[in-house]
Amino acid sequence: MSTEFLTHNKVQLALHRLRDGSGRALLLLHGLGEQSPATSPEWAQAWPGPVFALDFTGHGTSTVPMGGGYSAETMLADADIALAHVGEATVVGRGLGAYVALMLAGARPELVRGAVLCDGPGLWGGSTGPTSTSFHSVDPPYDAPDPNALIDLSRDLRPPDYAALFVRLALEHAGAADPIAVAAIVRPPWLAAAVGEVGVVTCSLADALELYTP
Repeated sequence: MSTEFLTHNKVQLALHRLRDGSGRALLLLHGLGEQSPATSPEWAQAWPGPVFALDFTGHGTSTVPMGGGYSAETMLADADIALAHVGEATVVGRGLGAYVALMLAGARPELVRGAVLCDGPGLWGGSTGPTSTSFHSVDPPYDAPDPNALIDLSRDLRPPDYAALFVRLALEHAGAADPIAVAAIVRPPWLAAAVGEVGVVTCSLADALELYTP
């Protein structure tokens, strides 16, 4: 494994190249509180292209900023920077990473050739609409995973229509007929809404990778 650090504002993002290969990349996005695997997962061994994994801000060996203020859109920006670096890719996300993968597929359909959404920590997120404001304070020092990230990202708003919008964007501009594959068993409201959209298939992780293999 080799690691390169990409700059996102004042954050250094750790992008790990887990394995070399020829052709389209596979980009792995971890769950809430997790970090990138040290080696390419066994389920990815048949993928012909290189395999990359990103540590989100506050996770793994990426920068842990002081003060919190995390959002799923911040993680989307992290993933967007990684995608710009690796080029056209199929994205596999676990938990929080699945939600980010869905948004990335809609935001960058010309580069995401299939997003695979899997179960994992942070899949559920917070409520589907605004709730009463609450605050938290975590005294430093702290290390990865950032406790602020665990709190903020476990309750970020996930309206179902917002998720469905990203599906429609992906379908409208993507090169694949079915740009999103759901391998997750758990179906929070945002994911249930996504599954109900045209262009979303439900299948196993293995079948999803076969669907998007270049």
